[in-house]
Amino acid sequence: MARASKREEIAQAALEQFRTRGFHATGISDITSAAGAPKGSFYNHFASKEESALEALSRYAAGLRFDLLDTPGRPALERLRAHFEFLSTDTVANGFARGCLVGNLGAEVADHSDEIRSAVQGGFRRWSTRIRQVLTEAREAGELDPALDVDDAALFVLSAWEGTLIAARADKSSAPFDAFFRMVFGVLLRCPQ
Repeated sequence: MARASKREEIAQAALEQFRTRGFHATGISDITSAAGAPKGSFYNHFASKEESALEALSRYAAGLRFDLLDTPGRPALERLRAHFEFLSTDTVANGFARGCLVGNLGAEVADHSDEIRSAVQGGFRRWSTRIRQVLTEAREAGELDPALDVDDAALFVLSAWEGTLIAARADKSSAPFDAFFRMVFGVLLRCPQ
């Protein structure tokens, strides 16, 4: 009788381990132990730890709740705020122990792996594009200053978010999130009267 594949468990465990421990601090044995799988089974599904990190990035993106940006019937900026509120709530609920995997791998591994750097770059590009789309919609609806450069604003909002996550994790405090929401939604994206 053939054994059941442990790929799903290993892939999910890799995502969680990379998010909480980082790439370099996570060993194959950490991943397989968390998955309840024998260490050798890792290589039945992934050629390398780097390959499992690429899979983890893909899985992470699927959990970022981009659907909140597209909720029909809600104003654009309200949807954008809901997206970041979900992410901040998730960080607090997990004891500030899990950051953004895209940002974490970008800071930790991108200089050493062209494949991971490319995946991180693509992840940030797609996320920024989603934010830009929402900001464009808000500007067209009169919610934003018509002179606002939505490309620059989207990149700034995403960059500010990544810095906010680092500060919140370092402080083990939601104060950086409060500052993010005040500055981004109360100052930057406020439509002049």
